[in-house]
Amino acid sequence: MTGQEREYTSTGVPAWKSPVALSVALHLLIAGVALAGWSWSNPIQEPPPNSISARLITQQKPEPSPVVEPVDQPDKEQERKELEKQKQAELQKRQKEEEVRKAAEQKKLEEVKRKEQERKQEQAKAEELKAKKAQEAARLKAEAEAKERERRKAEADAEKKRQQEAKRKAEEEKQRKEEQRKREEAERKKQEELARKEAERKRLDAERRLQEQQLEAQAEQARKARADEARRQEQAAAAKAREAQMLSDSQKYQALIRERLSQAWYPPSSATEEMTARLHITLLPTGELASVKLVASSGNTAFDNSALGAVRSLNRYPVPSERDTFETYFRQFTIEFNPKRLR
Repeated sequence: MTGQEREYTSTGVPAWKSPVALSVALHLLIAGVALAGWSWSNPIQEPPPNSISARLITQQKPEPSPVVEPVDQPDKEQERKELEKQKQAELQKRQKEEEVRKAAEQKKLEEVKRKEQERKQEQAKAEELKAKKAQEAARLKAEAEAKERERRKAEADAEKKRQQEAKRKAEEEKQRKEEQRKREEAERKKQEELARKEAERKRLDAERRLQEQQLEAQAEQARKARADEARRQEQAAAAKAREAQMLSDSQKYQALIRERLSQAWYPPSSATEEMTARLHITLLPTGELASVKLVASSGNTAFDNSALGAVRSLNRYPVPSERDTFETYFRQFTIEFNPKRLR
C-alpha cells in the first residue's frame, strides 16, 4: 500500500485505531504506571521513636529514675524486600494477563481476517456468478435481438409486398374508376342534352300556358271587379238602409227610455233649471241595468241622487231586439237630467 492506503488496515479503519496498535499502547501505559509505583513505594527511613523517662516524686527521699530502654524496631529491610516481591509477583501476573489478552486479541484479529478472507471469497464467487449470469443474459438478449431483427425484417418484407400489391390494385382501381368516370361523363352529357331539350320544350309550353292563364286571369279579374263593384254598391245601399233603420229604431227606443225616466224621476225641491246631471248607463241585451255612473255632477247632491235613483228604479229598459242596433246605441250611452228637459 502507498500514500493514504498505508493508514488503513484490511478492515477499512485507520492504522492507529487497529486492535494491535491499541494493545501495544495499553501495554506501554501499564509498564509506565508499574515502574512509577515501584519508585514511589520505596520506604522512607523513619526516625526511631523517642525514649520516654519518668520518675516518681514522693515525700520520701527521692530515688533515682529508672532508665527506659528503647523498643526494638521491626526489620524494615525485610519488609521492603517482601513488598518488592509482592510487586514483582503482581507485575508478572499482569504481564501474563497481558500476554493472554494479546493472544486473545491476536486470535480475534486472525478470526476477523479469516472471516474477511471468506467474505472476499464469497464475494468473488458471487461476482463470478453474477458475471456468468450477465454473460448468459447478454447472450439471451443478443439471441432475442437477432430473432427480433429477423422478425422485423420478415414483417418489413411482407409489408413491402403488401404495399406493392396494394399499389397495383390501387392503380387498377384508379384506371377502372377513370374509365367509369368517362362513361358516366358521356352519359351525363347525353342526359343533360336530353334534359335541356325537354326543358326548352316545357319552357315554351309553360310560356304559352302562362299567356293563356294571364289572359284568362285578366278576363276573370275584370269580371270579378264588375261583380265586386255591383256587390259593393248593393252592400252600401243595404248598409245605408240598415243605418237608417237602426237610427230610426234607436230614436224610437231613446224616446221610450226618456219617457220612462221622466216618469220615474222626482227632482228635489231645491232643483233649479240651470242644474244638469250627466249619467253614463250600461245595459244588458235583455234591457236590464248593468251599471250607472255619475260622470258630471249638477253641484247639488240631492239632485244627483234623485237622477241616480230614477235610473236604478227601472227594472227593464225598452231596447231593440236587433243586436247590432242594441250594441251600437244602447249597450252604453249617456243621458242628462235637467228640470226642463231630459236628454
